[in-house]
Amino acid sequence: MDRFPEACVERTVEWVDTDASGHQHNSAILRWVEAAEAELFRKLELPDYFPSAPRVQQVINYKAKLWFGQRITATVKIQALGRTSLTMAFEVASDAGEVAAYGTVTTVHVPQGSTSAQPWPEHLVRAVNSSAGPV
Repeated sequence: MDRFPEACVERTVEWVDTDASGHQHNSAILRWVEAAEAELFRKLELPDYFPSAPRVQQVINYKAKLWFGQRITATVKIQALGRTSLTMAFEVASDAGEVAAYGTVTTVHVPQGSTSAQPWPEHLVRAVNSSAGPV
């Protein structure tokens, strides 16, 4: 089985990331995941990914609360690369290693000027697959 590439970002839970209950707002998880996703595609040298990869599904499972001032790590890993879609698994964990949220994000390739999903360009497939290795 191939092991696809991954990337992590570390952040501090800021006041703006919290809600009236004092813990992270649900939208903060996706912002951190998107930051890790951006880091992943920078590592793969694929800057053209974002303008043509809308989300078609996001699944988030919340397990624990994160509090103002706490350090977190968001990790994104490509889980599956299809003909027109790409699914990433993610995890957001506290500095103590407790998983606060996990899930998946699926995007599709919709090139500029197109209104429907198209096959991923060969350079993206090559970059993702050349970064894959044995588990």
